[in-house]
Amino acid sequence: MAHKVQAAVVRSKNAPVTIETIIVPNPGPGEVVVDVSTCGVCHTDYSYIEGGVGDNYPYLLGHESTAVVSEIGEGVTNVKVGDKVILNWRAVCGECRACKKGQLQYCFDTHNAEQKMTLEDGTELEAALGIGSFAEKTLVAAGQCTKIEAELEDHQDAAVGLLGCGIVAGIGATINTGELQRGETMAVIGCGGVGMAAIQGAQLAGATTIIAVDIDDAKLEQAKTLGATHTINSKNQDPVETIREYTDGFGADLVVEAVGHPETYKQAFYARDLAGRVVLVGVPHPDMKLELPFQDVFSRGGSLKSAWYGDTLPSRDFPMLVEQYLLGRLDLDAFVTERINLDNINEAFDKMNAGKVLRSVVEM
Repeated sequence: MAHKVQAAVVRSKNAPVTIETIIVPNPGPGEVVVDVSTCGVCHTDYSYIEGGVGDNYPYLLGHESTAVVSEIGEGVTNVKVGDKVILNWRAVCGECRACKKGQLQYCFDTHNAEQKMTLEDGTELEAALGIGSFAEKTLVAAGQCTKIEAELEDHQDAAVGLLGCGIVAGIGATINTGELQRGETMAVIGCGGVGMAAIQGAQLAGATTIIAVDIDDAKLEQAKTLGATHTINSKNQDPVETIREYTDGFGADLVVEAVGHPETYKQAFYARDLAGRVVLVGVPHPDMKLELPFQDVFSRGGSLKSAWYGDTLPSRDFPMLVEQYLLGRLDLDAFVTERINLDNINEAFDKMNAGKVLRSVVEM
């Protein structure tokens, strides 16, 4: 029998999120039903509310989760009932041109569940990032489940679930996309959840100078506790000149732009060393345009890259990062600002947009 569960749904653009009864079907071939344990409140979900992802309403929100497998469909072999998993939205297909080149982290045709979850009246729901885990149960493709082999305490689920999106976006932007090496210098512009995760990534990679840039002193103080060696409040100091000052006059080997705004991207562009790298992980609004003197693009080496999901391959990266967390080298707990119920979801989005939290995490 299909399952009736409570879930967070947005019915139209900029409407408040409502808690509704939805129908989760039994899993078909290659599909899995999971009992959701935790789900982080991520800005991507708010992009669905705003219409920044599409207009295929109603949307079932949520995607940054730990869960326990409750049912598996025909042909599923990567997980079994009872497994604790992190949900991910890059379930590699193995067949697209990226996969065939051995670049699975760029998979262009990632798997989602074939069946749709619905409202009680039969209206089909579009699941955020193919996951939709602000729900007591959700239906996903089996490949969207990455098994956690390590033994976790229940209270650790909230932190580990954040690896499903925001944390790996930041860490991956540093380690995977930015290819930061031991002894290099890095600056991060924007110290929200993703920017803070990029700082943790720099610490994991062995950077010697890690510079945090923001306009909020409280965030900059927190950045220090997560590994920043220097901080810059760009309301008071020119970030480009100050980053150069902290890097022997050269600029940083890697600059991660975690805001997604043309002005901060220009700062990143000019704050890097002549052959340095810029990685854009902040998500720009569709209306934004970037203007740079073309001569300046030509006269600098290095690279300008974008990081989607931090070029993360869940099967490779999630277990390694869980292990780093359990070894005390990756402070995922610091990202869990508050633990809330599903009913508090609208307030959590307000706090997120006001910059008052790194992550609110819904515990089911």
